Amino acid sequence: MSLAPKASEAAGGRDAGRGGGTGGSRGQNGGRRRRGRRVLRWSATGLSVVILGTAGAGYLYYQHLNGNIHKGQRSSGDSKARKTAPNAAGQTPMNILLIGSDSRNSAENVKLGGSKDNVGNPPLGDVQMLIHLSADRKSASMVSIPRDTRVDIPKCTDPKTGKVFPATNSIINESLARGGAGCTLATWENLTGVYIDHWMTIDFAGVVKMADAIGGVEVCVNQSVWDHPTPQVPGGSGLKLTAGSHKVQGKQALQWLRTRHAWGSDLMRARAQHMYLNSMIRTLKGQNVFTDTPRLMDLAEAATDSLTVSEEIGTVKKLYDLAMQLKSVPTNRITSVTMPNVPDPQNDDHVVPDTVNADKMWQMLRDDVAFDKNGDAKESGKKSGGSAPATKSPSVPADQLGVLVRNATGTSTEAAVSGRARTIATQLGAKGYTRAAADTSGTAESVEKTVVEYPSADLLGDAQAVAKSLGIPVGQVKQTTDVSGVTLVVGADWREGTAYPKQSAPKAGDLPDNSDAINGSDTKQCMDVYAPYRWQ
Repeated sequence: MSLAPKASEAAGGRDAGRGGGTGGSRGQNGGRRRRGRRVLRWSATGLSVVILGTAGAGYLYYQHLNGNIHKGQRSSGDSKARKTAPNAAGQTPMNILLIGSDSRNSAENVKLGGSKDNVGNPPLGDVQMLIHLSADRKSASMVSIPRDTRVDIPKCTDPKTGKVFPATNSIINESLARGGAGCTLATWENLTGVYIDHWMTIDFAGVVKMADAIGGVEVCVNQSVWDHPTPQVPGGSGLKLTAGSHKVQGKQALQWLRTRHAWGSDLMRARAQHMYLNSMIRTLKGQNVFTDTPRLMDLAEAATDSLTVSEEIGTVKKLYDLAMQLKSVPTNRITSVTMPNVPDPQNDDHVVPDTVNADKMWQMLRDDVAFDKNGDAKESGKKSGGSAPATKSPSVPADQLGVLVRNATGTSTEAAVSGRARTIATQLGAKGYTRAAADTSGTAESVEKTVVEYPSADLLGDAQAVAKSLGIPVGQVKQTTDVSGVTLVVGADWREGTAYPKQSAPKAGDLPDNSDAINGSDTKQCMDVYAPYRWQ
């Protein structure tokens, strides 16, 4: 503040020297000018020190925030998912897996999460949500899979200990304990066929910090709720609210997100979490955090200290850029859903994917079709996956090409169709591919969608010709080093018949009825409370 007056006084000295008539001597004027120059030099030097000091402090703070961030390996399991091809503008969608950990491996988490019996145990991923940002960054989707969904978890290796966990079939929240977040990511990719770019995890204490930094998030209940232990059901989050809308933060926000019994089921807990996140997004969009330095610093501290992220986004700048892309999506173009599911025939307490409806949703994500209908009419049903590879001519005649056919028709609820590879190999023989043969290795495999794979560019035309002979879309011809020759993988979408079934492309907003979709701009959402947990 003192720099400006000094410069002004120096300027005034020079003006007085020039305006003093014959009363002032040349030496006096020269002295004033020299003093003025000295003052200006010191002022400039002082200003430079201030600027450099501020920049240094900013740099140190930036480094401090970077140091807050915990990072981990993107994938630690076997996965074959591939990135969606760029659209005509060269843009690609982005998929981020958000995992809520139930870790009790800190005093703070034990205090917030209850049971001390789990201290030291690997954490489970009780909240799992995929955030899909469209290639054009005009829409976004949030997809939850209930924690008690039985799925195939692939072979995973813990990146910290090197311990190898064999593939298994179990509930999805166990994947976090079998190789960390990278194993959960691989599990999602194998289930959905969607390539996931990044993951983020947050624990109980992190949720509290973030909720406090935001300043509270508005939620609503139709009846007064108290999620407390009952004679029939022990435990409970402790959430206690009167009917109506409330702003929750800190521990109460965590209670809202953890409540299950009072909503009636784990599926309804996913709905409550979606309501919270939609409300949080609306809250952040309505706050001028970038002109409010203390609030921005609070959010930056909370976010970097609360999150563990995959290593490729492990800097403040990358997280900031990611946040800006998400912030640009209008709330009426954000849709939250729960994976369509049905009761698990092996365990009444679990669920499994509703294969037909879940597959439809996964295809919409893979093809980057918006979950809402609020985009431009010309965008409805448009794929952002870019054009298929140009058609090439086969390198050899059909009867000289060896084609291996694999049976991957199994689903989470149905076993693979016996003899399916042999049936399709026979059909290929009738089409002229007399060297086609069924894979007899006995390796169990399950994929959502049929694909023709090839190992090198010189076999692209041959793989395309195989696909065409059976009516398989050319977009389902993929190059991969996982095969040594042209390989037809018959998926769960082709469990019967010898001609590949024609499938209509999904349209924007055409979600399955049992996806429990909520639009991000809907401010009237309110949770119903299961009768035993109502009070007043």
